Formats: sequence, C-alpha cells, structure tokens
Amino acid sequence: QKAKKSSVPNDNIDRALKRGAGLEAGGAAYETIMYEGYGPSGVAFLIECLTDNRNRAAGEVRTAMTRNGGSLADPGSVSYLFSRKGVVLVPREQDAARLGEDDVLAAVLDAGAEEVNDLGDTFEVICEAGDLVTVRSALQATGLDYESAEVSFVPSVTVDVDADAARLVLRLVDALEDSDDVQNVFTNFDADDEVLATFG
Repeated sequence: QKAKKSSVPNDNIDRALKRGAGLEAGGAAYETIMYEGYGPSGVAFLIECLTDNRNRAAGEVRTAMTRNGGSLADPGSVSYLFSRKGVVLVPREQDAARLGEDDVLAAVLDAGAEEVNDLGDTFEVICEAGDLVTVRSALQATGLDYESAEVSFVPSVTVDVDADAARLVLRLVDALEDSDDVQNVFTNFDADDEVLATFG
C-alpha cells in the first residue's frame, strides 16, 4: 500500500514481496533483525533489517555506524525509548479543500487515534499499532485521503539537535539505508522546521 502510494514500480514491489516470502534467491530464509545504537549527539537509532545473512547485515550496519559517528549498543539499551505505534500521514490539501487539525481529529478520534500532530503540509495521526486499519478506514469513510499508513517505532523521548548535528544524523541514516538488508531506520532526533527545511 505504502509503496504503491509512493509510486514504486510494480517490479520492485513484486521483488520485495518475493524476497520477504523467501521465494527469491533459491528460497533463502529471510529473518527480521533489530539493531540498536547511538549516533551523533547521543541520538538513539533502531535499525530494522530483513536479511538472509546475519553476519553480512551486522557487518554493514556496524560499518555504517562507525564510519559516521555512531556505535552499536546492546539489545534493549535503545529500544525502550521507542513504542510500536500506527502512524498515518494525511495531506493538508484534499481535493481543493484545506484541512484543519480539527477536521482530521473529528474523523479519527472514535477510531482509536491517540494524537494528531500538525507537520505543516501533512497531519500525523498516531494510534496503537492494532488500531491502524480502523483509523485508516475511518479516514476513508469520511472521504479523506492519506499518504501513508504504517506501523512504526515512535520515540517517547526526543533529542533536540542543531543544523550541524542534524546533518551528521541524516548522513548516518543515509549510510544505513544504502544497505540492501536495512528496511527501516528509526531515530529520536528532533530539529526546528527551519533546520530541517535546509535539507530539502
């Protein structure tokens, strides 16, 4: 669903599905592994991998971390800072109408939404992971479109960083995402909108 909304080619989606189901590469067994670590300025990192080779994945993650000012941490030392939540992004502009926070809140409140955050061009709806489908359906029932709806790891505590630190953190995220085994990178850094805008 997310890939289709992001205009990912069907071939890539099919290949990812086959890889996840172990139907590619001679039926190799893939497993999900979570790595934890700290990046520049003490920012916490949760790195989700889908791999058929634990050693390769660990090596690539370790290399990306150490070359970009980060370090791996023991299991459990970072994950407690994150909660598994459903996250739905709703664009502010909807068919020539401009939504307000109250419009989104009214659509999702009874479906189990915990909070609605104004991110500028979009609204972020946070809910329990188990309520994600209900929240998504509630949006559709009221005629509101959404950009993405996925289960994510949301930080309970954030670390404020300046422009220089944000640049280093984002460079580490990019280095991790360059690995084929890395599926998602979650961090707990926060920066002003002006700072984030400089990175496009």
